[in-house]
Amino acid sequence: MKKLLLVLLLTLGWLGARASEGETVRGRVLCDGRGVEGVWVSDGVGFARTDKKGAYTLPTDADSRFVFVCVPAGYDAPVEGGVVRFHHPLPAGDAACDFTLLRRTGDDRRYNLAVIADPQIWFRKEFPQFEASMEDLARTVRSLGIPVQGLCCGDITAVDHDFYGPYNEIVARTGIPFRYVMGNHDMTLYGRSHECSFTKFEATYGPCYYSFDIGRIHYVMLNDNFYIGRDYFYIGYLDERQLRWLERDLEHVEPGRTVVVCLHIPTSCEKRDREQFTYAGISTTMTNHPGLYRLLEPYNAHILSGHTHTTYNQQIAPRLYEHVIPALSGAWWQGELCTDGTPAGYALFEIEGDSIRWHYRSTGRPADYQIRLYDGRQTPQFAGYAVANIWASDPSWRVEFFIDGVKCGEAERFEALDPDAQRLYGNKEALEHSWIEPTPADHFYRVPLPDGARRIEVVATDRFGQTSRAAIDAE
Repeated sequence: MKKLLLVLLLTLGWLGARASEGETVRGRVLCDGRGVEGVWVSDGVGFARTDKKGAYTLPTDADSRFVFVCVPAGYDAPVEGGVVRFHHPLPAGDAACDFTLLRRTGDDRRYNLAVIADPQIWFRKEFPQFEASMEDLARTVRSLGIPVQGLCCGDITAVDHDFYGPYNEIVARTGIPFRYVMGNHDMTLYGRSHECSFTKFEATYGPCYYSFDIGRIHYVMLNDNFYIGRDYFYIGYLDERQLRWLERDLEHVEPGRTVVVCLHIPTSCEKRDREQFTYAGISTTMTNHPGLYRLLEPYNAHILSGHTHTTYNQQIAPRLYEHVIPALSGAWWQGELCTDGTPAGYALFEIEGDSIRWHYRSTGRPADYQIRLYDGRQTPQFAGYAVANIWASDPSWRVEFFIDGVKCGEAERFEALDPDAQRLYGNKEALEHSWIEPTPADHFYRVPLPDGARRIEVVATDRFGQTSRAAIDAE
């Protein structure tokens, strides 16, 4: 009986696998009219590699919605209307599915990566603010004098997906090609299951998970917003379909390479997220992050995420770092600060070969604006201390205080609310969104402030040796 049951289960498993098979898609990957060899093409489940003539044959899964090319180093995909076109809807029948690539000019191993999170436009009246922010970003990257690529960590709009059109028009004017992941606000809501939540995003931007290479870096874009089929509720969760696809995708990447994973909901904001699961955090961090971490172990990996509208920088493991990117919209376009006191802005990553350096740029501010200082004599919550909010910092930074020109002892890193964020967002009646409130953050530093001190200075040095300075004088 046990043997019969085992045979039955294996048979049902085989039938289930057979039932999931879709069409076999064929096509070519071309550049300047010639086939490109060695390019991976995927339907989100399996992969095929092009031959010497750029041809591929890909058996597809019945649940797949797209065929897409994993754009290789040295090439890019066309940009149409502000959207990178590396994909086609899964064709019916025997229709060919061809792709056109563009050859990059020069050496693509050195470039800048501009990363934004949570533009999250709620009302049409916010588009001028968004446009000004993107113009600031474009001016910044033009001043750097090297090529730039863009990534968005999701929540492109807030509730109205018809805003994708005008949003893309503004992005197109920057001349920066942006690639996207879904945010929870990019989900199609009120369907009966998670599988109904992709439609609006995919209709504009294509598949909600995919990969590509630029120079020596392998990029993976994932969707970790899991809609639970009730109202607007979701959890942070990476489904098995994506994990299996990622496992196969990474088989094509040499161990030791640098891999950058972009998703919306952070895998981790604080050490305690990794130490203890709590139901209270199921919508703020990815619940099943250990599985992703294991897949990334052979690589020098960086995770880029958003969602919180605040700053977190986490060294998760010796070769795994997560950058939680603050919101381009700040506190939902209600003020110039995020709720933890980080100025609204964007992250810039300098790429050279396998090496990555990074820093944060506050919209409308110079590059060295990284610190806001508080005198505890004017700020009661910091009584007895000089305090610096150094939003882009992590524990590897060296932070030095000088009181009246004399260097103080070691600064203490601690968690606090930002007084300016409290001033901006402490009165809910003055805000258009009732949920906005100041939130604590771990990127504050303090030293004791002696009586009679006249000048407070701080010098912060990041892991790359870049320094930022700020000073205030007693009133």
